[in-house]
Amino acid sequence: MKTFLKYLAAGSVALQLAAPAFAADMRLKFAGVFPVDHQGSKMMEQVKADIEAADVGLKISVFPANQLGSGEALLEDVARGNIDFAAAFLYADTDPRLEILSMPFLVSDWDEMNSVMRDLDSKFNTIIQETLSDHGIRLLGQNPEGFVGIVATEEPANWNNFDAKNMNIRVWSSNVVKSMVETLGYQATTMSWGDIFPAIQSGIVDGAICCTKTATYSIFAKSDVGTHFVQYNSIPENTSYYVSEKTWDELNEAQRDVVQAAFTKASDDFFAYNRENDAVFEQKLVESGYTILKLSPEEQEAMASKVRAEIWPMLEDSVGKDNIDRLLSSLN
Repeated sequence: MKTFLKYLAAGSVALQLAAPAFAADMRLKFAGVFPVDHQGSKMMEQVKADIEAADVGLKISVFPANQLGSGEALLEDVARGNIDFAAAFLYADTDPRLEILSMPFLVSDWDEMNSVMRDLDSKFNTIIQETLSDHGIRLLGQNPEGFVGIVATEEPANWNNFDAKNMNIRVWSSNVVKSMVETLGYQATTMSWGDIFPAIQSGIVDGAICCTKTATYSIFAKSDVGTHFVQYNSIPENTSYYVSEKTWDELNEAQRDVVQAAFTKASDDFFAYNRENDAVFEQKLVESGYTILKLSPEEQEAMASKVRAEIWPMLEDSVGKDNIDRLLSSLN
């Protein structure tokens, strides 16, 4: 009997030693702002699948479509540690230094979006990470989806120059974007995302600067809202992947490696999808009845030069002159 108990005890110890290091799975909340059928929400599901497949003791619950709050609310909840991960916009009303994300005509094409905005070691992202660190947040990836344009209910007057457009356009909570839109000749009204549809439908505003061609088709054209897309190529639509530092501190090294790899892969795949489908969704917009207004190269350069000269200095008060100098010196 003693011999049997001895072997039983030895077997119990062996089983304990053989047990995985992650005995109890940690369940983490991942919240996003994309519609359920949007490619961004599909990337959230991919992140969940990749992290859970790595079998490092992490389970992910995904909450797309603003289920846990808007982008503004998610940033606060991630900072507090109430939500672990987010795929959302970073708004400057949380910290004025985040106005750097709305710096108009900083990049001019997809290659520059990739090198300036997606490289986490770039000066652009170094400044953003420094800002987020002050709020207890760690940046995991950037997702430029293409350039936003103006969705309008009719063709704006003088749309290709700086004269008055006779049109009131919704802008997001950014003084820089508001000033840029007014420089272009529009009236501008700051408004949250959730108020856009009723505001356009009721005529409170005549359109909105908000979306890529992909999003304009998926969100507006499919709902028969808007008739024109003005392609100024001024500001990239960008969402960020980020994590609460409180959550990050609870993860071990293996878990952190898996998490970062999953978000990097999702960022790469999402960028490739948007780059490849920009022209596809432009055609879908046209087929849906939209008119797309594009500047000539000369008009584009004139607009970029004027906006850079008049709007960039405004960023020094919010982003900081030293940060602007660091960013621009890295681009030369």
